[in-house]
Amino acid sequence: MKSLTKNQVLIGIKEYLMMTFGILFYTFAWIACIIPAHGTGGGATGLSLVLCAAIENLFGFQISIGTMAFIVNGILLLFAGFIIGWKFGLKTIFCILILPLGLNFFQAEVPILQQWLVERGGIAAGSISIFGNLEPILLVIMGALLSGVGIYFCLMQGGSTGGVDIVALLINKYHPINYGRVVIVHDSAVILASLLVGNGPETVIYGFLMTIVFSVTADALLSGNQQSNQLMIISHEHDRIAEEISAQAHRGVTLLDGMGWYTKEPSRVVMVLCRKRETNDILKIVKNIDPSAFCSVASVTGVYGKGFGLIGGGMLNGMKLD
Repeated sequence: MKSLTKNQVLIGIKEYLMMTFGILFYTFAWIACIIPAHGTGGGATGLSLVLCAAIENLFGFQISIGTMAFIVNGILLLFAGFIIGWKFGLKTIFCILILPLGLNFFQAEVPILQQWLVERGGIAAGSISIFGNLEPILLVIMGALLSGVGIYFCLMQGGSTGGVDIVALLINKYHPINYGRVVIVHDSAVILASLLVGNGPETVIYGFLMTIVFSVTADALLSGNQQSNQLMIISHEHDRIAEEISAQAHRGVTLLDGMGWYTKEPSRVVMVLCRKRETNDILKIVKNIDPSAFCSVASVTGVYGKGFGLIGGGMLNGMKLD
């Protein structure tokens, strides 16, 4: 059995702490912002909210949203286990367990915090949330922003909250379909279903607004973190440039064979992939060695490999079977 190094253990602890933080951020946004504003959304949490309202209307008893989220994800995992297999990533199971715990914790503690703020004059009595009598639409936007940030922290560590991700895996087992399309159809169905449990049209509007802001926030953070540049450098000092980039910028360098069409002379092209923030440092290295070097810089996304993201990473990375 291969033993883990101290560095691997520390990295693993950091990843699980970041996923926990992200899930708690996400669940706090739902309980403190979205639900008080009578908003809704997609995913397992939105579906759980609709099911909780349906059970209360039909049978007259309440069930916590966290418990319902656990049941929904548990049923989806069972289906996926029998249909696809049981080798789910450990991070997926971990996040699915933390999600209901976070929802139930904040559902119990946020009202206590709100009452504490009222007693100390922090907010007015009868406030709809711990942020006072903020306009519902602003609460929904705030909740969408906070939940988007939370999911970003989770996804960056390869985690997943289940829900739509599991549905997408099940559908792709028999019919390949774009993940984004699955999300749109699922979330729209959940939001529209809120009309069947007595919610008004404003809830549907808030739901679509929340989904849009949440998606834009998460996508912007993820793409911003993954944005990279590809530099192509043509210079007679290619050896020195490659050596200095490797030594100072600590980036891998690839030398490509080329030929100047005008001069018909062979040349070498230095190719470097780097984070966007590192581009200026590399250009300074090139300028110091050869001010007449020809450089091109192109923005690229989805760079995978050592020093960048994992190959096959993305929205479903934490859901992939081992």
